[in-house]
Amino acid sequence: MTKQQGGSCLCGTVRFRTKGALRGVVYCHCSQCRKQTGLYYAATDVDICNLTIDGEDSLAWYAASDFARRGFCRTCGSALFWKRNGADKISILAGAFDLPSGLIAESHIFVADKGDFYAIADELPQYARSSPDVVVAESAAQE
Repeated sequence: MTKQQGGSCLCGTVRFRTKGALRGVVYCHCSQCRKQTGLYYAATDVDICNLTIDGEDSLAWYAASDFARRGFCRTCGSALFWKRNGADKISILAGAFDLPSGLIAESHIFVADKGDFYAIADELPQYARSSPDVVVAESAAQE
């Protein structure tokens, strides 16, 4: 997808706009994503230079590990972003985009750490940890 796309948190205090190409949606089943959202992350990513955030003063960041941080709305608690330290890209939760999003599912990562209360019932590629195209630290599944 290469058009401009926008979205927000649940209360609308934090809004964002992207331009340029977005990666396909990657579903992350690691314990951190599961504990933050109650299920798993579904996220795309974009070059940081192609992201504009309005209401940034209401955006809080939590350093969930020493390699990445998670951005959320401090008003409503919506999980919005995941950013690896030093990366030129930022992940954006797919559910935060306004519809129609035009996003397309790509793969599942950290399936070795997925919750025991659901099944992955699609034909997308599955990776025990990270995929070759998604750079995260191996320790994410243990934290």
